[in-house]
Amino acid sequence: MAKPTTESIKLPDFPVTIVRALDGHFIHDDISLKEMVAHTDKGLILYFYPKDNTPGCTTQATEFTARLHEFDDLGYDIVGVSRDSIDSHQKFITKHDLHIPLISDTDERLCQYFDVIKEKNMYGKITLGLVRSAFVFDKNGTLTHAQRNLRAKGYTDRLLATLTP
Repeated sequence: MAKPTTESIKLPDFPVTIVRALDGHFIHDDISLKEMVAHTDKGLILYFYPKDNTPGCTTQATEFTARLHEFDDLGYDIVGVSRDSIDSHQKFITKHDLHIPLISDTDERLCQYFDVIKEKNMYGKITLGLVRSAFVFDKNGTLTHAQRNLRAKGYTDRLLATLTP
């Protein structure tokens, strides 16, 4: 599969596994992001993060949860994506009382499509890791905003400022 450039990214049509909590139970849905965006008022925010229950990722997820009503008011749904398992996502959601759905991308298909797996230098050792990124799509699935290598803390404020008319 050819990797799109940031300017040409469209929501993929292949299914992804979404985990969310509803009334104390977990729901796992296999759905395409195109189907998801069709049910939004204005669009979809897809954010990629490296690992459940790590400091930056927890900060980002809890900030999105705390400001969820503001994104709802603007008509956007928010979905987090990492390479963690469904079980890991369930624990992350429970531990931090997250109200946003998470995609389990264990096969890295979505991460590869969005080209968010990059070489990182960890204490002098080169590894492949997920680069914290966010992509905003309108109701038609067209990319309207993208940011890579973003800082987790305060990102929701910066994104709300970008989306607020």
